[in-house]
Amino acid sequence: MNLNEFKVLLLLVTAVVALFVASPALQRVLVYPQTEFFTEVWLLGPGHMAEGFPYNVTSGESYNIYLGAANHLGDASYYSVQVKFRNSTQSAPDSFNRTYSSQPALYTMYLVVPDNELREVPLTFGFDYRFQSGNETVIIPQVVFDRLRFNDVSLSLEGYTSDWDPEKGVFFGNLFFEFWIYDEALGGFQYHERYVDLKFNMTSAQSELLEDVSV
Repeated sequence: MNLNEFKVLLLLVTAVVALFVASPALQRVLVYPQTEFFTEVWLLGPGHMAEGFPYNVTSGESYNIYLGAANHLGDASYYSVQVKFRNSTQSAPDSFNRTYSSQPALYTMYLVVPDNELREVPLTFGFDYRFQSGNETVIIPQVVFDRLRFNDVSLSLEGYTSDWDPEKGVFFGNLFFEFWIYDEALGGFQYHERYVDLKFNMTSAQSELLEDVSV
């Protein structure tokens, strides 16, 4: 084969490949890589923006946020959202190991989200708690929680406490929302490796602590 014949063959092959790729009829049989399937979750502050989240939390006060989820899984999905609370020493969900918290769910919400759609729900919450100064049985000052008020439902927090952290200067609290998804093969919900959370400082207890120390 001489150089001219090789050039003609190369042009012919290039033209055939271009025709194959450009043809709408032939494109239907091409297999393109699928986009990643995932669920997007988020929290928004009281102004319906990603700011202004409550941090300094006072006993008896109420706070407003928005919880959202967008489904990009390729089909309608059924989510169970477990509402949990912990202090700094209790179990938290682990994004690296993809594990959920061992804390019990205080409340469960359910969301059905069609494919490529989103759901967003307003939430109202507040805590009732009291300050307990150090004594013979409790060496470190702590917050003793009585209840979580969540969307007009009163949830018991009996047994929940938070010790004073002198390094950070807070009584720490962590409210978080774990997303679980219904698996038809299992016939139940499994952890979806998604969660969002809010971290708090219990300010009214902190004020009482400072007053107690100043006496």
